[in-house]
Amino acid sequence: MIKKHILIADMQMSRIGYGAMRITGEGVWGMPKDQKNAIIVLKKAVELGVSLIDTADAYGPNTSEELIAEALSPYGKTIIATKGGLTRPGPGNWVPDCSTEHLKEAIEGSLTRLKLDQIDLYQLHTIDPNVPLRDSLLALKDLQAKGKIRHIGISNVSVEQLKEAMEIVNIVSVQNHYNVANRSSEDVLQECERQGIAFLPYFPIGGGGWTAEDNLTTHDSPLSEIAKAHSATPGQIALAWLLHHSPVIIPIPGTASIEHLEENTAALDIELSSEEVVQIEALFPQKM
Repeated sequence: MIKKHILIADMQMSRIGYGAMRITGEGVWGMPKDQKNAIIVLKKAVELGVSLIDTADAYGPNTSEELIAEALSPYGKTIIATKGGLTRPGPGNWVPDCSTEHLKEAIEGSLTRLKLDQIDLYQLHTIDPNVPLRDSLLALKDLQAKGKIRHIGISNVSVEQLKEAMEIVNIVSVQNHYNVANRSSEDVLQECERQGIAFLPYFPIGGGGWTAEDNLTTHDSPLSEIAKAHSATPGQIALAWLLHHSPVIIPIPGTASIEHLEENTAALDIELSSEEVVQIEALFPQKM
């Protein structure tokens, strides 16, 4: 049976979180067309037992954090994770800036928008090729010492970068692109298992632009037959596979739909056999 919660550091997290990128406008830019619906979806996520809400200052930019605060503050036991280190000069543009100066400004902005004195989990959103990783992490470590950050995570990293980061600060989570169709971060996941670090796969049911991933949730998905056997959707099977694949995985699917939100959280109740797990992996051979 899949455990429905996982203890990471001193944080009790639901095994399925909520990724708040999709409550922004088209292209992850500006406010959504239906702001009231975004508020309803966020509240419903918590009602369904989701205790991890993941966002970033780059989502909107800023609007995702603002909507989260409007819907959920004060947060109670809900863990709010946000990220910094990517800037948005315009729609479709994502530009790294992991300088000490920017990160300090970014964290202050996130604290204000989220109406928090301390961010539960602050994640470096990317690796900036123009800034040494050590400098970025030391900036976060300093802000952690000042009480502005509770725990530090890192995103879009290789095993080597993760190991380097662990020598500088205590890393409690990694967020990389990962799902059954794209297991290119398998080595990073395995390192997280060895170190007891949470692994938060983004695009857990597709949407990352890979042809195979784009079919994960459709009626003709390679997962459709297994989904029928469980009276489930292909997307639910993709999430169930992640939960069975590793005990440190916490998928963070995002949606602006109550129906899809309920489907996502219901994936916790799907029990896959070991044979089905192997069968699912065989449907998506990985490039070596």
